[in-house]
Amino acid sequence: MADLNALAVQRDNMVDSQVRPNHVHDTRVTAAMRVLPREAFAAASPLAYADADLPLGGGRFMLQPMIVARLAQLALDANPTHVLVVGAGSGYLAALLSLAGVEVVALEEEARLTNAALAAYAPKVQAVAGRLAAGWPSGSPYDVIIIEGAVLDIPDALAAQLSPGGQVITILADDAAPGALGRAVVAEPGAGGWSSVRVFDCTVPLLPQFMPAPVFSF
Repeated sequence: MADLNALAVQRDNMVDSQVRPNHVHDTRVTAAMRVLPREAFAAASPLAYADADLPLGGGRFMLQPMIVARLAQLALDANPTHVLVVGAGSGYLAALLSLAGVEVVALEEEARLTNAALAAYAPKVQAVAGRLAAGWPSGSPYDVIIIEGAVLDIPDALAAQLSPGGQVITILADDAAPGALGRAVVAEPGAGGWSSVRVFDCTVPLLPQFMPAPVFSF
């Protein structure tokens, strides 16, 4: 097991070299990242503090620290009290928001991704299981819904789960090709569909659960 002091140094280095230089200024985010053991959510991977997406299997990834931090900051900018994290994976982003004082529902549909770290380090997070694209209506309304990964479109079903003035935060990918450029957006529902504001560009793995079903031709 890695030395606890060494891990604390890695957390500080992650915040100081990866997170703060990339426009993350919310001290609630950086303070939580300095104390939350990312390695516990990454199955003790030696790459837990690397500037990289970590594979969870089945096409799923734990997003790199800088992206997680910027998504968390975007959510906190809305001063939410109740947040839904869709595609929460092992729960690191959900845990960060909880440590920042937010009431969080973490939605995941793959039981294998359930991580005891979430219960250990953020016991106030409500972990639920269901289809990601359907959201979690029984816990609504939410001030913010974060889709933790890249998608091609935001599901219409999420609009009814937002409180008045609520927002969806996610990464919209330009196409389904691996490595396709995406853009982090803050989106709000309207009469004509989703209206989104582009915040920053990034490349994030697509969430397989949001991919359209393949069409076969004969």
